[in-house]
Amino acid sequence: MTTAFVTGSTGLLGNNLVRLLVERGVTVRALARSRAKAKRQFDGLDVEIVEGDMADIRGFSDRLAGCDVLYHTAAFFRDSYKGGSHWDELERTNVQGTTALLQAAYDAGIRRAVHTSSVAVLTGHADRPIDETMLRPEAEADDYYRSKILADRAVLAFLESHLDMTVPLVLPGWMFGPRDLGPTSSGQFVLDYCRRNIPGRTPGGFSVVDARDVALHLIAAAEKGASGERYLAAGDIVSMADLLLLMQEVTGIEAPTRNIPLVVLNLLSYVYEAQHRFTGRPVLLSRATARLLASEPGRIGYDHSKSERVLGVAFRPVRETLADTVAWYRRSGKLPDA
Repeated sequence: MTTAFVTGSTGLLGNNLVRLLVERGVTVRALARSRAKAKRQFDGLDVEIVEGDMADIRGFSDRLAGCDVLYHTAAFFRDSYKGGSHWDELERTNVQGTTALLQAAYDAGIRRAVHTSSVAVLTGHADRPIDETMLRPEAEADDYYRSKILADRAVLAFLESHLDMTVPLVLPGWMFGPRDLGPTSSGQFVLDYCRRNIPGRTPGGFSVVDARDVALHLIAAAEKGASGERYLAAGDIVSMADLLLLMQEVTGIEAPTRNIPLVVLNLLSYVYEAQHRFTGRPVLLSRATARLLASEPGRIGYDHSKSERVLGVAFRPVRETLADTVAWYRRSGKLPDA
């Protein structure tokens, strides 16, 4: 691999992937909707910025020519910021955009790509680890989850008619990490915690993973992954109570101890979404997130044996990830020094 094309390059996963590729001597073409944001994100890095949008693949398709591999990390996931329903945007970007991107890459001569899926496409019983075979029925999915399920199907359908194309799928959990300019929902959680905006401990747990580790999964999948195969990169299951205690350790800010029952969470999600409509501020808790917490209690983990065996990757401790995330926000001026 000498030249790579990365979609979603300024996002949490995309920008960490770009940095790893550049460190390895790979020439990177980085797709970004905003050239100004990309310049800020990649200040000092030798990266070719390609301005474009997943809603208009033809607008940048000529820049795919000459690339050895495509890394598709772009996705619409702003439901957790806005609340409400955004199906048209989800379908246009996550489903239709994925199909159009793969076709443009194929037409440009690319024969290897890596698709970033999500643990959202999986489900299972709470008392056993989830693996890549345990697919979530579309009928049980909210809009974002459904868009990721349909995007995976679009990838597999494309491969059926393009047998000389290789596209493994990597399934991340809830990604944390430095350089989260967005911020994503995890970055917003870190900021809210440090600003003492987290009201209490919610039930349930989360698959917490470092975006840098997911980026390593993507690179390994491009080198070793089989076409149409899914590879988990979910990280560790961490309860909200434990996540708050870890945040307390790395920030020195006392964690909230109040337990918030599900019925109160649901009420809060309506309040936060109503506030968003009037103020435009990101929602601290969306109705979709509240439904997720209610539907998946007691999750014990994910089975990464396939990823470990085929890709040879591992995960750093969650505490290290949180410490690095907080340190980056402090260096960037978004949080005061400890």
